[in-house]
Amino acid sequence: MFKVLMTLLLGSLSLFASTSPEAIPDITMTWVGFASLLIFLVGYYLVAAEEKYGIDKAKPALFIGTFMFILIAIYYSLNDLDMNLVHVQAQHLILEIAEIFFFLFVAMTYIESLLHMGVFDRLKYNLISKGYTYRKLFWVTGFLAFFISPVADNLTTALILSTVLITIEKSRKDFLVPGAINIVVAANAGGAWSPFGDITTLMAWAAGKGQFSDFLYLFPAAVLGYFVTAFLLSRFVPKVVPAFDASKEKQPKMAEGAKVVMLLGVLTIVCAVLSHQVLHLPAMWGMMFGLSLLKVYAYGLKRKYGDEHFNIFHSMAKIENNTLMFFFGILAAVGALYFIGWLALASVVYDPSVLGPTWSNIGVGFLSAIVDNVPVMSAILKANPEMGVDQWMLVTMTAGIGGSLISFGSAAGVGVMGKMHGIYTFGSHMKYSWTILLGYIVSVSIWYFQYHILGITH
Repeated sequence: MFKVLMTLLLGSLSLFASTSPEAIPDITMTWVGFASLLIFLVGYYLVAAEEKYGIDKAKPALFIGTFMFILIAIYYSLNDLDMNLVHVQAQHLILEIAEIFFFLFVAMTYIESLLHMGVFDRLKYNLISKGYTYRKLFWVTGFLAFFISPVADNLTTALILSTVLITIEKSRKDFLVPGAINIVVAANAGGAWSPFGDITTLMAWAAGKGQFSDFLYLFPAAVLGYFVTAFLLSRFVPKVVPAFDASKEKQPKMAEGAKVVMLLGVLTIVCAVLSHQVLHLPAMWGMMFGLSLLKVYAYGLKRKYGDEHFNIFHSMAKIENNTLMFFFGILAAVGALYFIGWLALASVVYDPSVLGPTWSNIGVGFLSAIVDNVPVMSAILKANPEMGVDQWMLVTMTAGIGGSLISFGSAAGVGVMGKMHGIYTFGSHMKYSWTILLGYIVSVSIWYFQYHILGITH
């Protein structure tokens, strides 16, 4: 859920807008509806209990995502329903997943390439040599994540800074776990106050639910909510200076061409944004073009310095494929829940006689952490409840930052779980989830103060 992951917008909109709601039968109260819901819950439990059973989260996610759609197809076939609906929905789901898959593929390739060329070792040296304590490093990486995310994207930002963390320290969980949570929360909060900062804000802006400036009013709520969580988390980070002996540790030298690779990485992000905003191509297209530039440059380095200097295919081989498979599975599973009709039921709560918009929008944050903010926001936009700008700003904020409540509730969290496998997990995240919840409450309170006490209407 981020502007560089705004690639999700095209996929999600095409997925949910390709066929009108009336044309898709509601099969929630059928055997396939209940079976799919049960399968999703069991799969969700296995993902959450990754540490307990020692099973990689990608395995149950991939199983439930594929199996649920197979069951839907069987039900349609047995009941002589329009099989073309299944085909069309599956095609659009594949498009959505492919856009995410290739976007992540390129981002991860660049990160592994920068790792190989010693960029993160150099960054680690620069940070540690200044004598910063673990706690100060915690704050530095957190604020970098918060302010880079609106410009770049929350997933790429989280991947880069989690790589910095694991480069600084590989074993101290009292630094790594709070640091990882801090980066995830900061990246998601930083993307919540920009129209391009998160998939939810982008979807709402594209749907005309707010002007560009309306989203900027969310900055106080985003930054103060993040600060509360970061402050509480920082209490658990030791005030110890990482071991560093300047006489023994020489400044790492980046490989020849590393700076150009860094510039190509920035150019690739720019290409992704321009592809979507100007050329009306998927953001993934710009990312793949950036990958092609990296390949051309890698060929030049090979010709100049030899085969072992930089081999881009070696970088590709080191990509966290389990993270990509997890995304495939979880997006397929959520797509199945929407196709069946379960997510459409959420719009009922917006009725004033049930919960009303404020409490419903607050609840969206928790729902987006459990399911995924893309289909949740899509369902809300499709239902189009009668709400003012203040409520649309609330739901874009809660859907964006609510994913931080659970480790795999956001793209940033999933990416960091893959990068810090065995360290940043569902269990380690939930140990500190109360700090995120308090920050979430503060963000909502600031929103209430702005819009209902101060009376901001635009």
